[in-house]
Amino acid sequence: MTRTTTRTATTDDGVRLHVEVDDGPSPTVVLVHGFTARLGEFDLQRESLAGRARVVLYDQRGHGASRRGRVRHATIEQLGHDLGAVLDQVVPAGPIVVLGHSMGGMTIMALARQRPELFGPRIVGAFLLATSSGGLVEAGALGLAVRITRWLHLLTPLLLWLRLWSPLLERLRRKGTAVGTRYYRRTLFGTDDADPAAVRQVQSLLEQTPLTVVAAFYRTLLDHDEHASLPALAGIPVTLLVGDSDRLTPEQHSRRMAEALPDAELVVVPGAGHSVNITRREVVDSALVRLLDRVSQSSAA
Repeated sequence: MTRTTTRTATTDDGVRLHVEVDDGPSPTVVLVHGFTARLGEFDLQRESLAGRARVVLYDQRGHGASRRGRVRHATIEQLGHDLGAVLDQVVPAGPIVVLGHSMGGMTIMALARQRPELFGPRIVGAFLLATSSGGLVEAGALGLAVRITRWLHLLTPLLLWLRLWSPLLERLRRKGTAVGTRYYRRTLFGTDDADPAAVRQVQSLLEQTPLTVVAAFYRTLLDHDEHASLPALAGIPVTLLVGDSDRLTPEQHSRRMAEALPDAELVVVPGAGHSVNITRREVVDSALVRLLDRVSQSSAA
């Protein structure tokens, strides 16, 4: 039976992060969740890894059971430093495989830029799941709206207004509504993976994050650009996986990363949306097992 321990990692700005560790053999697999989620989004992968690897999960700052920190530190840049702190304090030795979903993948890329010396000697594999190296709102009506507000110098005031009003919006917020269910169904699921139970599960998971935290992170997601960090990953086995119906981090974002990482395995899941790790568990778990096998073969070689 897997033994789980609870740890606390402290970031460079003093924020305490909630960490859970499942005992197991080497390597250590560190799971990094996405925006407005928490470590519980990886319950299925955690179950699949039991007995196969040591597993480390943590709640990103402001999410789940972790503390928030200052609003000005609600950035992907800081999340990269936070991941480094978790590795230094919870996984001080041994090989590591990192898996990040959505903003979690962006966190891994930020760490690769900040501490490229970790990738190879310590971090021996990476799984970038439904994520992007940048340009999240370049296309479509939203991209046009962002470009116009930037040109008019209105983006910063609008985001500040949203942060100022978010505490009131949080108090007025109703969770579990039918409107919310339709929004999450449209945004996070694909053409044929929107099982009603899965939609409600994801809605419940994401609505636990306060709107004050959501508003604080909007700017960093708009500004995110880590394409230059990808060469740091080129020397280790990498898997890129995305649903072909992902509306938040569409397929072309993973294909763009694959161009920079020609040795990576690219998996495109038909009919799947952004919550592919929940709705297509078998595909994601199989890709993860293949990555661990590649890591083992690479270490042996």
